[in-house]
Formats: sequence, structure tokens, C-alpha cells
Amino acid sequence: MSYLILRIMINALSIVVAVKLVDGLSFTGEWWKMIIVGAVFGIVNSVIKPVVKLFSIPFIILTLGLFTLLINTLMLALTASLSDTFHLGFHISGFWAAFRGAIIVSIVSMLLSWITGMRQIRFYRNRE
Repeated sequence: MSYLILRIMINALSIVVAVKLVDGLSFTGEWWKMIIVGAVFGIVNSVIKPVVKLFSIPFIILTLGLFTLLINTLMLALTASLSDTFHLGFHISGFWAAFRGAIIVSIVSMLLSWITGMRQIRFYRNRE
């Protein structure tokens, strides 16, 4: 349970940093709605992203892995679309804003996972 809460908080903080750094990303709403956006982003990444990666393996190999940047962009755009559907307040103005935002979210998420020790938590959970 603590792993799930920490993952949602890392997602939410990563999106907050991306909103602050990228011009085309915006968030208008209460702070707790950003936590829900982080949860939606986590669900999108854990359910839809593996399926998309599976079907795009030839493109990933052909582009030497750069196609995963496009997949990350699409996952962030899908999160923004779901956020509009649920009136959470997370908006993206275009493809390039989503692209830059996905890069920022990936880097910040990786750094926060490293700082908080998420890798050790995941490794410890798998050993049991």
C-alpha cells in the first residue's frame, strides 16, 4: 500500500514540475485534484502503456528506442484528456508541449524514484 501511495505522489510531483517548467501545460484546480491526476497517470502507465509498447516493438527497435518518447507523450496526452473528462483541471495545449512535458515527467519521476528508494521497495516486494 505504501508503494502505491508513494508512486502516486511521485507521479503528481512530476506533473507539477512539468506544469511549472513547460509553457503549454497548465493546471487549474485544487491541490488534491493533482493527486488524482497522478493516480490517473499511474493507471494509464500501468494498464495502457504496456499494450501500446507491445504493439509498437518494431517501431521501438527501428528507432533505437526513441519511439518510447512518443509513447510517453501519448500517455501524458491521454492523462490530460481523461483529466478534462473528469474535470480535474490538467490541460495540454499541443503536441510539442506534451512532448516536452513527457520528458520532464520522465526525468523528475526517475530522480524522485531514486531519491525515495523506490527501486529498493520494488525489489524487496518482489522477493517475498
